[in-house]
Amino acid sequence: MIYKIGEFSKQVGLSIDTLRYYEKEQLIVPHREENNLRIYTDDDKTWIEFIKRLKSTGMPIRIIREYAVLRYKGDETISQRMNLLYDQRHRLEDEQETLQEHINFINKKISIYQKMQKKSYNIN
Repeated sequence: MIYKIGEFSKQVGLSIDTLRYYEKEQLIVPHREENNLRIYTDDDKTWIEFIKRLKSTGMPIRIIREYAVLRYKGDETISQRMNLLYDQRHRLEDEQETLQEHINFINKKISIYQKMQKKSYNIN
């Protein structure tokens, strides 16, 4: 299916300004009609959802741009795109490790307080 920018904006849940920004940043390259109006397809919807997902992982726009440029070059760039994804996965794993350390710290403090509370109740 083919969508003009207003309909596409509603379909993907992004403002028209955001879509234009994505185009300016080379994240998406919409097709153009004879009168130079942007048109989008279902493939563009899938691609936008992927971009949104990359953003939600904390991937910086500059890296998403790099990924997008490689994607538009074709399948000969698959290994380069995989490397970008491996790098992002590594960053997420590092964040996950740090979060787990914070959770462990909080759990330890909670455990101390629970023991203190239990001891306090046993005295009375």
